[in-house]
Amino acid sequence: MDMDLQTSLTDEPRPEDVRNDVQQTDGKAELQMSDQTKDHISSDNTPDGLVCQNLADCGSAGEVDESVTAESVGNQAHSANGQKSRQPSSPNPHPVKATCVAARPTNPKLTLCLSNSPSKVSGTPSDVEMLSPDSPVCGTIINNLSDFCDGRGVCAEDSGFAKDPGIKSQQVVKNSNSGSLTEEKVCPVATSTEEEDAEMGECSGSSNMSQDLIESQPDPISKSFPLALCNLDKAWLGTPIDELNRKPQCAPPLSHLKATPNHTVTVRTDLLREREVPVPYPSKFRDMWDDLSVKMPFSEKNLFPLETEDGSGFQSRWELIQTALHRGFKSCLDVRDAILRYNTAHAKKWDFTALNLFCTEYLELCEVQQLFEGILPAMVELALSAPRLCTMPIPLLKSGMNHSLTLSQEQIACLLANAFFCTFPRRNSRKSEYCNYPEINFYRLFEGSSPRKIEKLKTLLCYFRRVTQTRPKGLVTFTRQILTSPPDWESSQTQLKRLHITCKGTIEDDGYGMLQVDFANRFVGGGVTGHGLVQEEIRFLINPELIVSRLFTEALEHNECLIIAGTEQYSKYSGYAESYKWEESYKDETPRDDWQRRCTEIVAIDAVKYRHFLEQFLPEKITRELNKAYCGFYRSNSNIKHLSAVATGNWGCGAFGGDTRLKALIQLMAAAEAGRDVAYFTFGDAQLMRDVHEMHTFLTERQVTVGQLYSLFNYYFNEECKNCRSTRPQTSLYSFIFEKVSASALSNPEQDSRMSHVTPESQ
Repeated sequence: MDMDLQTSLTDEPRPEDVRNDVQQTDGKAELQMSDQTKDHISSDNTPDGLVCQNLADCGSAGEVDESVTAESVGNQAHSANGQKSRQPSSPNPHPVKATCVAARPTNPKLTLCLSNSPSKVSGTPSDVEMLSPDSPVCGTIINNLSDFCDGRGVCAEDSGFAKDPGIKSQQVVKNSNSGSLTEEKVCPVATSTEEEDAEMGECSGSSNMSQDLIESQPDPISKSFPLALCNLDKAWLGTPIDELNRKPQCAPPLSHLKATPNHTVTVRTDLLREREVPVPYPSKFRDMWDDLSVKMPFSEKNLFPLETEDGSGFQSRWELIQTALHRGFKSCLDVRDAILRYNTAHAKKWDFTALNLFCTEYLELCEVQQLFEGILPAMVELALSAPRLCTMPIPLLKSGMNHSLTLSQEQIACLLANAFFCTFPRRNSRKSEYCNYPEINFYRLFEGSSPRKIEKLKTLLCYFRRVTQTRPKGLVTFTRQILTSPPDWESSQTQLKRLHITCKGTIEDDGYGMLQVDFANRFVGGGVTGHGLVQEEIRFLINPELIVSRLFTEALEHNECLIIAGTEQYSKYSGYAESYKWEESYKDETPRDDWQRRCTEIVAIDAVKYRHFLEQFLPEKITRELNKAYCGFYRSNSNIKHLSAVATGNWGCGAFGGDTRLKALIQLMAAAEAGRDVAYFTFGDAQLMRDVHEMHTFLTERQVTVGQLYSLFNYYFNEECKNCRSTRPQTSLYSFIFEKVSASALSNPEQDSRMSHVTPESQ
């Protein structure tokens, strides 16, 4: 190892260095689109008021993040009414009633669809979290399409926007039959990057790191421990997923919801009823313009300078907002002008190109009419109802706080409508007192010409259409949790819990009722309103109530996480990153708990970004990741039998440079210490599925403890990584563990289960 690399392994990078490195991109190149023609298709009226039109291409060339597309992520089988398909053995399965009709070239059911023509782009692909760096660049992905009518089937459900049968930034060779397994050879295509919000740190890896990841090969376990041939064609291994704990079945009864010093509740808990809209509390707005609360746009202290000769006059900014938004909209230019009336300082900086393209290039006349006469006016009324709905001061979930905040879904919708119209004060500059908070105003959503923004607008407008048509009736709880006393990992006697691992399915669909991991940015939501469109951003788009956490959640520290319970899914999607497509409206029928929250619990944990592959094997780096995962998984004063399993995947891999096999073990160890089983989704990587299952089986059969595994990590670093002169060690982590544990068993057969001699001698 040369001196520079040794320095990088021993010196702790400064926080600003790590943060800046996450934000780097590889340069710019234009995505070349072909067959740029527009097919005009007539359409009829629908219950949602918007009409679907197939457009032949995505519009002008856009600059996009360098990433590998993984279309299989979103292509999950769903029933016609938007419910998740359940196996009959699943606990408390929802009834499924599917009504499907064949897709037709004319009169599709609804709205705003984009039909991409095949794209041809050359370049070096970077990996993403969904497709691990150990996957072959061109892999075979098996998609189960049995719940669809046919390859282009359309389910007769309130869809909101239409589906796109086009090829999405990748070349796909299909062999499909209606209602059967479809095998696709998917060759992800590299795309270019866009210079994006530096402060958000969107997940674009550097070229050197990407090359390291591409060179990664499946772990050569089979050299000394061959895999069983019967496992080669399986889609899952380990414990059947239906045997793992899910909510609400595993959850104990909840105590009565009430406000405490560590829990702010913004509704009347005494009036909380099933299927009724919660009542805001208190009845009148209490204004708090301080450093502990969100500065609300309708505060009396939110003032706007008047254009006077001496510049000394001020007026209420809220009155200006009301006047600007009540003028009505006839075009996207009116939306732009209204927003800039109370954001004059940004008139020359903010760009509304994406919004303009969305309205002028991707909508038909009747769709534009519905947008400007129906959806946007309803959003204005929702936003301006804030003084009536959001009466309780909203506390900032600051660094170092253990605090929970419970809001109604209607209050969240109101706050997000204000975010859409960019009304929140002091939140448009990284130099303000909110510099350590994510951006909340949606102005970055409107900028640029990337097709990503079009799909984001579709997804979010689907949400706003739904919540303005029918008032949402539930609650959502946001909890900032701090780990003050981490486990003593080296001395832990805990053994690994059960594992279900699969190369098919997704966390949100197949991990329902489990603790679902958000592969988070320390600024929660990452680039959701900007250019980012990987695992975290997609989850925030289809469950938009997550976005409101950006209003009050300060950047996460190394020992903190954010837990969100109760958000609802409003959209179905397909694809990933550049291939992401909004598909249709989704009716979430996840049951609610006694606090009227959907039984969907999501935990945001941010991983470390590594500049060099070997860096992650440093003992302090492994300890940091163990503590971060444990912070997200553990619950104080909880009986283990009441804890749901963890639904996770390739956390911290992809652009963050994490090794999938190491990260899998880290999450298994943290979950075991927290008393939880694990459902692990490899997102199409069958080799990773087999390797992790083989390792988990090997360790559990030999009763290797978390502490012993932690010591093996340290041993591996000292023996294989510390003095390594190449980018990767010659011996992989899994091969090393197999060798050392097996050698210990041979030398101490009577102490095989305790594995007493695998740790390095003291030096």
